[in-house]
Amino acid sequence: MPISRTASRLKRHARLRRRVRGTPERPRLQIQRTLHHIYAFIVDDTKGHTIAASSTREKALGGDLKSKSNVEAAKRVGAEIAAKAKGKGITAVVFDTSGLKYHGRVAALAQAARDAGLEF
Repeated sequence: MPISRTASRLKRHARLRRRVRGTPERPRLQIQRTLHHIYAFIVDDTKGHTIAASSTREKALGGDLKSKSNVEAAKRVGAEIAAKAKGKGITAVVFDTSGLKYHGRVAALAQAARDAGLEF
């Protein structure tokens, strides 16, 4: 019986999380993608705290978007999470794709965050 897409993603995520850890100096930038929205979190794994978060569900961010599930929305979330991180004094992060493949919305969010000044 073939493995489902979700099971494959969870296997990739578990494999990725064995190596990727967020520290206070270099926290983890985790993304989550759903059919309707995209989310980004900056997490310090040593304390287990979310330092900053951004998503298309925020009124200020997704209010004037035509669609909250396309590449343009992902770019906005990437720029916003980078701005929030810089406001908290964070300039470098480790990138956690949550087992998602690095293309489309995931790549757009990452590139927008890099363009806004985050290092990873």
